[in-house]
Amino acid sequence: MKIGVIKEIEFGERRVALIPEVVSRLTKSGLEVLVESHAGELSFFADSTYVEAGAKIITDKSALINESDILLKVGAPREEEVSMFKQGQITIGFLNPLGRPELIRRLAHQGVTAMSMEMIPRSSRAQSMDALSSQASIAGYKAVLIAAAALPKYLPMLTTAAGTIPPAKVVVLGAGVAGLQAIATARRLGAQVEAYDIRPAVREEVQSLGAKFIDVTLQEDTTAAGGYAKEISEAAKQHAQVILAKHIKDADIVITTAQVPGRKAPVMVTDPMIAQMKSGSIIVDLAGEQGGNCEGTVAGKDVNCHGVTIISPINLPASMPIHASQKYAKNLLNLLNHLIKKGELQLDFDDDIISSTCITHAGEIRNQRVKDALSQLAVSV
Repeated sequence: MKIGVIKEIEFGERRVALIPEVVSRLTKSGLEVLVESHAGELSFFADSTYVEAGAKIITDKSALINESDILLKVGAPREEEVSMFKQGQITIGFLNPLGRPELIRRLAHQGVTAMSMEMIPRSSRAQSMDALSSQASIAGYKAVLIAAAALPKYLPMLTTAAGTIPPAKVVVLGAGVAGLQAIATARRLGAQVEAYDIRPAVREEVQSLGAKFIDVTLQEDTTAAGGYAKEISEAAKQHAQVILAKHIKDADIVITTAQVPGRKAPVMVTDPMIAQMKSGSIIVDLAGEQGGNCEGTVAGKDVNCHGVTIISPINLPASMPIHASQKYAKNLLNLLNHLIKKGELQLDFDDDIISSTCITHAGEIRNQRVKDALSQLAVSV
């Protein structure tokens, strides 16, 4: 069985689907690995290191796609790549199926079996394959470093000959994987940290990292299937904003991470809330590509709003390509080991990992949420 690694071509994408260490493990198990020339260059993995690991370097993308049984990517394939895919071929990557249902329809029409890494279930069985979490952890870490570099103040408390400098106050909104990593990183840098999440179950995780949990009692269910945050009503959002405003007002740094899969990110920080913040304060909005958690957010831009700088970085994991690629490659390795037994592909759709992750197969769209997204798209058109 041949596994092909396609070079990422999206602007700013520096990750690679497989690193040489993982290639070596796959080739030793009897699989053949083809790597597009320079696929690992921006992640600092030279073609020669892949050859040493047992891979074959292919310079022609179309030839690589034609020869491969399974195609691995980080991001979703471009149209010109999809047109090269063969019927029955498997492609695995971050396909954004709820955000790009038209791509999924195209893959189904092409007869491709498409597996989306975003759809890996949040379960103990699938934890080692959970690429969404592995990459979110990097985003949370890097968000704090960006905020610290932009903040015109120290983060830790310092006692100096010129007097005592109090610690910076950091508020983290959303205590998923990215949020928890942001909390831990801000605490390591010496900041005083508060955090909020609509899911009360994460309180203990927040407190275990040394942060204070902001209590907002909501009279509705806030946890969706798989442990993800659930979209809440407008009344609940307004209630939360009233309480959060008091904490955000005194914050030096606000980091927002709240996202709802397949939907616009909830607005948690309003313009009046920003206006009350201290001049020179920093907001890092990790939900910019989904519309942003802050009013005034522009994805990929730094915006000055009432003297507060709103930073909305795009694709933060790609800014740390060595470890991001290492984590992602391990996630793919574990998924491949789950799919391939004794050198043969086994798609058991009674298995929750496979049934959740497989979006298209045999010319059909299998995922109901993607079907619903396509129906909505047809109505809007």
